[in-house]
Amino acid sequence: MARPKSANHDLKRDAILDIAARCFAERSYPAASMNDIAAACGTSKARLYHYYESKDAMLFDLLDRHTQRLLALIAQTEAKAQRENLDERAALHALVRAFLQEYETSATRHAALLNDTKFLSNVPDAALGSPPLSARGLIVGRQRDIVAAMTRFLKRAYPGRLSAANQTAMTMMLFGMINWTFTWLRPDGPLRYADFAEEVIGLLEKGLG
Repeated sequence: MARPKSANHDLKRDAILDIAARCFAERSYPAASMNDIAAACGTSKARLYHYYESKDAMLFDLLDRHTQRLLALIAQTEAKAQRENLDERAALHALVRAFLQEYETSATRHAALLNDTKFLSNVPDAALGSPPLSARGLIVGRQRDIVAAMTRFLKRAYPGRLSAANQTAMTMMLFGMINWTFTWLRPDGPLRYADFAEEVIGLLEKGLG
């Protein structure tokens, strides 16, 4: 019989993933070793293997949780818009605020999503879906779902500005404004994440004029 997991097993995994994400951001995913992560966690490599069988498994769990969280924010914003009867622009603005609030506390996880997805195994795994998906394929598919959802919000908010010809460019322009904040925006800096969200919304509404 398998030994039952402790009640805080998942909380420990989440703490390990936060530390791993920092190691990946500071050293790069290829350079960060299980020894490095174990040392940063204040534990042994053997103890770390109790939670993750490999660095690849750790990266997949990190990206799996982060992409699920972003998709959940989209669903929650859609529900909020319906519940509060928000107009389409207000719904988009709520999504921008929700994403930047999330990025404030998950900057290194988001850095891993943008920089390290390419390092995931591309070997199909039956456990990831039917037909079998690869770890990389699953995360890339979720990234596409996130982009598609943002495009829907934009098209509804600004139907006169988005067309089949420019919708991808406009969506990626918005992501360009918010997705790389981890490289320069600091929670304790002169411009906070919440303030920056309002700047992005102002730019969407009024431009720089």
